[in-house]
Amino acid sequence: MTKTVRSRFNHEMGESVGGCKILEKSIIAPPDPVERRLGIYDYVVEVAPTVVVEARTSRKAAVAAAPASFTRCTPDETGRRLTRRIPSR
Repeated sequence: MTKTVRSRFNHEMGESVGGCKILEKSIIAPPDPVERRLGIYDYVVEVAPTVVVEARTSRKAAVAAAPASFTRCTPDETGRRLTRRIPSR
């Protein structure tokens, strides 16, 4: 599997960029030493396939996660008046 990585640094074929081996290199913008500007390079790199492991969830964990998705409503959304509670003395 491959992906494209854009970099401002000049690497050669066979080196690694971002932990992946470079397969192809193309120059997007050449470096300009007069203006002290780095070049822009595109690298096609080889990426190792990742294995997705699903975590086992228990029924209790699924039930505990449900209240986290609850969203409070404002009094305008519910159509009810706001009830203020006075603390006891």
